[in-house]
Amino acid sequence: MVEIMWHLPGYWTSLTILLVLCLFLRPPESHASVSYKPNIVLILADDLGIGDVGCYGNDTIRTPNIDRLAKEGVKLTQHIAAAPLCTPSRAAFLTGRYPIRSGMDAINDYRVIQWAGASGGLPPNETTFAKILQQQGYITGLIGKWHQGVNCESRNDYCHHPLNHGFDYFYGMPFSLMNDCQITQPPEKDRVLRSKLWLYSQTIGLAVLTLAIARLTGLVSVTWKIITCFAWFGFLFFASWFSSYGFIRYWDCIMMRNHEITEQPMVVERTASLILREAISFIERNKHGPFLLFVSFLHVHTPLITTELFLGKSRYGLYGDNVEEMDWMVGRVLDAIDKKGLKNTTLTYFSSDHGGFLEAQGGKAQLGGWNGIYKGGKGMGGWEGGIRVPGIFRWPEVLPADTVIDEPTSLMDIYPTVAHLAGGIVPQDRVVDGRNLMPLLLGSIQSSEHEFLFHYCGMYLHAVRWHQKDSGALWKAHYVTPIFQPEGAGACYGRGIFPCFGEGVTHHDPPLLFDLSRDPSEAKPLSPATEPLFDTVISRIERAVQEHRQTLTPVPQQLSLHNIMWKPWLQPCCGTFPFCWCDKEGDSAHPAL
Repeated sequence: MVEIMWHLPGYWTSLTILLVLCLFLRPPESHASVSYKPNIVLILADDLGIGDVGCYGNDTIRTPNIDRLAKEGVKLTQHIAAAPLCTPSRAAFLTGRYPIRSGMDAINDYRVIQWAGASGGLPPNETTFAKILQQQGYITGLIGKWHQGVNCESRNDYCHHPLNHGFDYFYGMPFSLMNDCQITQPPEKDRVLRSKLWLYSQTIGLAVLTLAIARLTGLVSVTWKIITCFAWFGFLFFASWFSSYGFIRYWDCIMMRNHEITEQPMVVERTASLILREAISFIERNKHGPFLLFVSFLHVHTPLITTELFLGKSRYGLYGDNVEEMDWMVGRVLDAIDKKGLKNTTLTYFSSDHGGFLEAQGGKAQLGGWNGIYKGGKGMGGWEGGIRVPGIFRWPEVLPADTVIDEPTSLMDIYPTVAHLAGGIVPQDRVVDGRNLMPLLLGSIQSSEHEFLFHYCGMYLHAVRWHQKDSGALWKAHYVTPIFQPEGAGACYGRGIFPCFGEGVTHHDPPLLFDLSRDPSEAKPLSPATEPLFDTVISRIERAVQEHRQTLTPVPQQLSLHNIMWKPWLQPCCGTFPFCWCDKEGDSAHPAL
């Protein structure tokens, strides 16, 4: 038989053709088999609403560079922050864990780190993605906002500092931008409390003055000793609060390079150009890689510091100007990657730490973001507008271009994803809530690995979503919702940031239930009368809540009142405390713009 085949004239011709066809028609190799460690650039905006970006439906604000990222990569439409405020959301992003697991969510109304000189912060025993990548030979850098604490017990212990959490290089703001950083803006931090303290101080001062005049005129027989003691009490009371609140620009509005303070207080008008300069410089000096660069913008947090190049250029006022400047900065970072020939070997990611700040207003002007069709915003732990954010990945020749994925994903997923790409292993001694996104991004799997996602407001569970994969339904149950002011406004214009508990919220029993696959705006709650599966869904979600709670363990509360209060002995200072003032940048920032 073999001899017959050997001598058949058409046999070898047919075999040759078959082999050629197999060579050219075989399925392409999986993109996942990358033989190198990619550079990783993570870009995170501050307070940006999902509706503020062109590729997510905005036709007023121009974001061509972010849109280009989406066109050249993968866009996620259900990308969810683990918390609706800066500190807890960023803690979850860095660790891949719900902030309640690390003690980075609040049991009181103070839901973020309040002072650069506070003792709370990301615990040293937490392992960030930067630390994993550092162990895998990456050069790691953080440029921009931190807001995860600085010191624990002394001014120079730096226990919460980025350099203690896996970053080789840090340039930026250890705290967070706020109105108090700009002299022309009204106070932001504890403005109601500060007004009361001013009133009490003035009342005491007026009382002392009245007593002194009455004593001089003989109307009262109070001794000068008593009046003096009363005056000293008033002075000490005033000094006790004014020593912190009276110098917020000096205590909180500072810039650092590694452990060195470069500006105290910071010159906010040049901060954007400094951050951009540092990000580009990091890419250029580490172009041989591999490197991890986390660009954590101060944009678009109030007070919306915008350079003259972009002022008045958008069709959406100052907020639009600030968004368009941030988009331009994204473009400059992308250009730096491309010009160094790193585009195809770099995974670039863009997102926001939570939803837009609806209540941010200046007169009739809207100074906060737009969350598209989604209800609620910043500070609201359950409603989609507070936690659904942009999510875009670009990695040419590895990830497909111009692709949209409509599956539930989380900012916590970045942690195991970049650890996987770097060849690292996530910690095995703790619960990691994030999931490696590469199979989903590559198309190897079609469904998210998240079955349930839990939505906290502080320490309080406000909502839960269940991705019922067999039916395609995306159920979401709300146990607690904020009370809008005024009613039906969709925000809390009378109060600002919503509370997580107390009189400002409504508890629901049974919980409000929505199917986000049919009602993404959460406009029409379901009931047993309108949804036959209502009881079954609620029962399954409640079992998941119980299973989730069994995985929680007690940890020190980093945002307790003790940990968030200002402590002079922990205050970062570039001089001899309390004489903290320096400017080591001069006018060197402008070339970046």
